[in-house]
Amino acid sequence: MDNKTPQLPEQNQAGDTLYEHHAFTADKGQAPLRIDKWLMNKVENATRNKIQAAAKDGNIYVNEVAVKSNYKVKPLDEIRVLFSHPPFENLLVGENMPIDIVYEDDALLVVNKPAGIVVHPGHGNYSGTLINGLIHHFDNLPKNSSDRPGLVHRIDKDTSGLLVVAKTEHAMAHLSKQFKDKTSEREYVAIVWGNMNEDEGTIEGNIGRHPKNRLQNTVYLEDEADNGKPAVTHYKVIERLTYVTLVSCKLETGRTHQIRVHMKHIGHTLFNDERYGGERILKGTTFTKYKQFVDNCFKILPRQALHAKTLGFEHPTTGEFMRFETPVPQDMSDCIEKWRGYSKHMDI
Repeated sequence: MDNKTPQLPEQNQAGDTLYEHHAFTADKGQAPLRIDKWLMNKVENATRNKIQAAAKDGNIYVNEVAVKSNYKVKPLDEIRVLFSHPPFENLLVGENMPIDIVYEDDALLVVNKPAGIVVHPGHGNYSGTLINGLIHHFDNLPKNSSDRPGLVHRIDKDTSGLLVVAKTEHAMAHLSKQFKDKTSEREYVAIVWGNMNEDEGTIEGNIGRHPKNRLQNTVYLEDEADNGKPAVTHYKVIERLTYVTLVSCKLETGRTHQIRVHMKHIGHTLFNDERYGGERILKGTTFTKYKQFVDNCFKILPRQALHAKTLGFEHPTTGEFMRFETPVPQDMSDCIEKWRGYSKHMDI
């Protein structure tokens, strides 16, 4: 199944201008499934009401014929979704914004992204993204398979840390292959709830969209292996801080929310990860002073405690293996120091 490049706007019978937001081809082995349910699994941040409204307005086409929301998708169906407003994520506009460039040459650059910055435009984030800044500062960045200039990989909005950006077509292909072949090196630092039993370990489990909460991903069990994609995370304890643990996580794969999902799966949700329930006290005491302490930590670090610390890859031109590191940012560092102080007090 491919999400193809949207086409130019067209008009419906009423004369309204319509923009193609998504175009797909159903898989060869596609089992019959209502198109509204099918599209909910394909279109990021889509709601069933929005999809059904598009179908009611005659804006969902299968093999160039408008269909209702109860149409059953069949193998190799050509599916197009149109809306009456432009797909803003595809109308990229350069914006003059500061970019923390750790390294740059003719083929690529390595960026240290601060927390709070979205990597690429999407639903609800049509400006102020890293890509908006990149296309302002750099001309003719190559596009990846999702039509996003320069982007080889991504990290979440509220995760800080390192990203590599391709400046040439050769670099894009070479770097993308390394990420696909799992030869790149990615290490994150995270604060997780609870005192982990093991000093190190590996988490394996297919990751896919949560069946009930569309904003989350989840781990599927072995007998559900057809759901989601394989994911592997290697973790190692850096420091135990009473009711939280500072850990290093190395990615063997790169699924959406992988560390956040895998850590929740083993009972150690990331500290202050609101989407996965880490913004509540998950470990500790019932004392009011402890609750106040944790609330203060949340204020210091108002996001999930996750930082992409290390990034390594083979340079697409020279063949040299390059490794970059960046320290955890101030908000996360201050939170760690508060937990260290609390842990020392507990040891007395």
